[in-house]
Amino acid sequence: MISRKIQGLLQLFRPELPLAAGICVVIGQILASGTFPSWKVGTLGFLCTFCISSSALIFNDYFDYEVDKINAPNRPLPSGKVKPKDVILLGSIVSIIGLACSLAINFHAFLFAIFLWLVGFLYNWRYEQAGIFGNLMVSTSVGGTFLFGAITTNAALTGVVWTFSLMAFFFDLGEEIAGDAMDMEGDRKRGSRSLALTLGRNPALRMTIFFWLVFILLSILPFLFGWLEIKFLIIFLLIDAIVIIFSVKLIQSTDANGGHKAMRGAFLGACVCLVALIIVQILA
Repeated sequence: MISRKIQGLLQLFRPELPLAAGICVVIGQILASGTFPSWKVGTLGFLCTFCISSSALIFNDYFDYEVDKINAPNRPLPSGKVKPKDVILLGSIVSIIGLACSLAINFHAFLFAIFLWLVGFLYNWRYEQAGIFGNLMVSTSVGGTFLFGAITTNAALTGVVWTFSLMAFFFDLGEEIAGDAMDMEGDRKRGSRSLALTLGRNPALRMTIFFWLVFILLSILPFLFGWLEIKFLIIFLLIDAIVIIFSVKLIQSTDANGGHKAMRGAFLGACVCLVALIIVQILA
């Protein structure tokens, strides 16, 4: 019974998403300062965003309990691995750790971390069913990770930092809209006003492709304005190719399972390329 509960608590984290958020913060730190941050700032920045992102996912399971009975019955809460009080306690502990890490960096980082936490909590509590407005809240949080990285280094929010932030914003916005298109059954039950339910599945997926196209166009700017060295171009070309490939797979998907696989492929591919960007910077 104990091992089953521990397994359920660990599943609440969905680690690939918090890890991606932490990676974005580190890249934001590098872009803003032009070099790697100190181990203290880098580690605290990563841990803060990992915990803030994890807390949003954990509380999402609590507020989505009824919907997950339909869309994701194998999730820890609907499957009975954990109880609601366990989810609340874990989410609270992780939130405190994340905010404490930000406070240990600087006060501005602490304020921005509170903003990110509030956006995530309000989305889960009130605005997840608000359609495009809820999608925009999540995308703002994702794009904010690069800005948070710059803030932790006390550096200016330069053009390249804003560009990466906008790229993350539009990529996630497309992903959020596509996710709603894959989860229409459960969303209909809770009265969601998602674009997929108001406009239809195919128009919603076309909007996803449009926002991913904006992402690709934005990826040109760092080289057009000379913000990044040409050695990083191959990484960006690879990211764009991955997004295009999985955009096609997403449009061609005929069921929720195929759509989710395409979304996950685009997400994981982009994350691998971001890690490659850090590695290239290390080896430079």
